[in-house]
Amino acid sequence: MAKEITKIIKLQIAAGAATPAPPVGTALGPAGVNIAEFVKQFNDQTRPLIGNQVPVVMTVYKDRSFTFVVKKPPASRAILKKLNIEKGSTKPQNKIAKLSKQQLEELAKDKMDDLNTPDLEQAKKIIAGTARSMGIDADL
Repeated sequence: MAKEITKIIKLQIAAGAATPAPPVGTALGPAGVNIAEFVKQFNDQTRPLIGNQVPVVMTVYKDRSFTFVVKKPPASRAILKKLNIEKGSTKPQNKIAKLSKQQLEELAKDKMDDLNTPDLEQAKKIIAGTARSMGIDADL
């Protein structure tokens, strides 16, 4: 018989740098989760991704045990990292950089598991849309 799920918690945490302090502690405390155990497991699992903010979807069960899935960094952060810039434009019409077709395809392939499409062409359009909203031109 499957365990009964009591709560699903979504967080964005710096990879390899989770601590029991807020926002982790305040999100997990009310759910009755062993915060220290989560922090240890999360940091061990995300060490290769250090330097990225990563989304985490945590499932908490009735017996206070938990499982979690670490997703890829958000598309916007991946774009900034790929172009080696700190932030996007405050006004999307002011273009500050350009993504090549090759860069766009690499980003789409990397993010494919977290997108809601199995089609690479659609994934490229999703990433290009994110880039455009950040003031970055994207070749399709």
